[in-house]
Amino acid sequence: AAESRSLAQLNLNLGIVSNINRVKQLAEALKTNRSVQSLFLHGSPLTDAGLALLNPALSIHPSLVALDLGDCMLGDEGINLICGLLPPDGAKSGLKELTLSANPGVTSKGWGRLAIAVAHSSQLRVLNLDYNPLGDQVAGMLAVAVASSRTLEVLDLEGTGLTNQSAQTLLDMVENYPTALRTLILAENNISPELQQQISDLLSEGEEEEETEAREVTAREKNPWICQNNSSSQMVLMTSGLGDSLLAETEM
Repeated sequence: AAESRSLAQLNLNLGIVSNINRVKQLAEALKTNRSVQSLFLHGSPLTDAGLALLNPALSIHPSLVALDLGDCMLGDEGINLICGLLPPDGAKSGLKELTLSANPGVTSKGWGRLAIAVAHSSQLRVLNLDYNPLGDQVAGMLAVAVASSRTLEVLDLEGTGLTNQSAQTLLDMVENYPTALRTLILAENNISPELQQQISDLLSEGEEEEETEAREVTAREKNPWICQNNSSSQMVLMTSGLGDSLLAETEM
């Protein structure tokens, strides 16, 4: 891995990085590797101490955009390190996909810190927090983060101890604030099917509106309006190529 110039995905899931020596070996490899885009360590007993050893290499890696640290026995200190991989201003590369599933050692303080980082992250697209005991309080903080983010498209909150209270907060957020969010997973929570369907419908409407706007922009780029003015203050706006029609508006 250290010498490879073409390795794009490194999958070390399910306990391969099983002790501190292997963590050190991986850290050394990542210091010289320049090609890995996705690193999967799901199910490794990494702990905060192990992540602290990896973090210097992760933070300077030029290509890493996807990181899976699910079920890695992380706590609040580990979350603080991860927040450093979500740069707020785009001045350096950062993660686009982050998985932190099943890390029950993280407290509400740690999740709150992550929510702040997500709100200001300039690149994060996918965040998987499934099977963590988040509860309604943390879900409320995440709703604020999603409303602030302009990039987050997928949020997985499956099996995180949420109730209708969380769902109502998320519904209000989706209904009243512009958001890039397109997929919100709420399965295996104590949330009514009706609320889940309302949220899903609103997200679908947002996606359809975005697709419509994209098509309109493409049409305008292919068929630019031609504006002509003359001394008689007449203005003619014309375009062609929109099906079989010719649109014209004349203002005298």
